[in-house]
Amino acid sequence: MADLLNKHLAQASQQCPSLVEKDITPHGLRHSAAMALLHSGVDCAVIAMWLGHESMDTTQIYLHASLELKQQALDRTTPLSEARGRYRPDDALLAFLKSL
Repeated sequence: MADLLNKHLAQASQQCPSLVEKDITPHGLRHSAAMALLHSGVDCAVIAMWLGHESMDTTQIYLHASLELKQQALDRTTPLSEARGRYRPDDALLAFLKSL
C-alpha cells in the first residue's frame, strides 16, 4: 500500500511540489477519510465497519479528535433562551483565576 501511495505521490508532486514536504502515509489518509465521513454525519458504527475496527472503542478516538464535533454537541445542549457560542469569561473572572 505504501509503495502504491509513494508512486502516486511522486507523480502528483510534479504538478504540486508542496506535496514533497508533506508527510503523507496510508494511515494518515485512512484517518482523514474517517474524519471526513464523521464530519459528514456518517454514524460511528458505519465508520467502524468501513475501517474494519473490531471494537467501537477504536473508532471513538476519531470523535475525541474533532473539536468541531464537540462544539456542535455543545451547541445542541444550549438552552433556547441562551445565545449560542463559546463562553467568554469577563476580565474580573480572568484576573481572579490568574491570581490563584
